[in-house]
Amino acid sequence: MKSAIWICFDLGVRGDYGSLYTWLDEHEAKECGDSLGFLNYEYSGSLVKSLTAELEKVLMPTKQTRVYFIYRDNETKKMKGSFIIGGRKASPWFGYAVRATQPDMEES
Repeated sequence: MKSAIWICFDLGVRGDYGSLYTWLDEHEAKECGDSLGFLNYEYSGSLVKSLTAELEKVLMPTKQTRVYFIYRDNETKKMKGSFIIGGRKASPWFGYAVRATQPDMEES
């Protein structure tokens, strides 16, 4: 099978970007901004399992390695996203928005 996917990556300061860039180039990925690429990925079996196994071989992940991918689910036809290596961390923009607050309650 073949699926169009976006790959977003953060390998940390000491990450092996050369190996990932080689993999992206071999798959003719298109650059979509800092640390984001688009490609048509060919696989057999499960998309998630196939991509995860292939990238874990290429990257040899550390605690800092994070790879997120976005794809259209073949069954539901809905867009989905998932971390396949690493996980979510605190957003750098957290705390910038002004939010409504509840008034302080005073007891009388």
